[in-house]
Amino acid sequence: MAGKLNCVIVSVDGSEESMNALNWTLDNINLKPHDPDSQESQGFIVILHVQSPPSIAAGLNPGAIPFGGPSDVEVPAFTAAIEAHQKRITQAILDHALEICAKKNANVKTQVVIGDPKEKICDAVEEMNADLLVMGSRAFGPIKRMFLGSVSNYCTNHAQCPVIIVKATP
Repeated sequence: MAGKLNCVIVSVDGSEESMNALNWTLDNINLKPHDPDSQESQGFIVILHVQSPPSIAAGLNPGAIPFGGPSDVEVPAFTAAIEAHQKRITQAILDHALEICAKKNANVKTQVVIGDPKEKICDAVEEMNADLLVMGSRAFGPIKRMFLGSVSNYCTNHAQCPVIIVKATP
């Protein structure tokens, strides 16, 4: 990309496609260099991971989890176990992404948010005033895209920055 960008967000979910998008970004995007004569900061890449809320990860409604009695009794240990498992998965994803970045000596930051990916990714783009959002392609055809939706379409309509979708190389 021709211009020097300040903030580029790469959304990763642990899939091969998202890691390909990260590699593509590191190889093809020019970040603003550090200028010792200026007070402006150096450009950076944000590795963004969105976790599902524990209730969604468990396939449950967000309400109380019944435990053989009144329906208003929750089982906090169950939710805590799901949260701990999600944290381990998130850490593994971020460790893998940071390992890729270390090989390329990139200036990166990480951010983890919890919620609906399409909303949280767009929120992060707006909050960080990102210059670019890069995502891997899930290779949905038009029928699947119609039923399942597309984060890239949602972000293009809601966020005020360009979105690049990196498709897998054959």
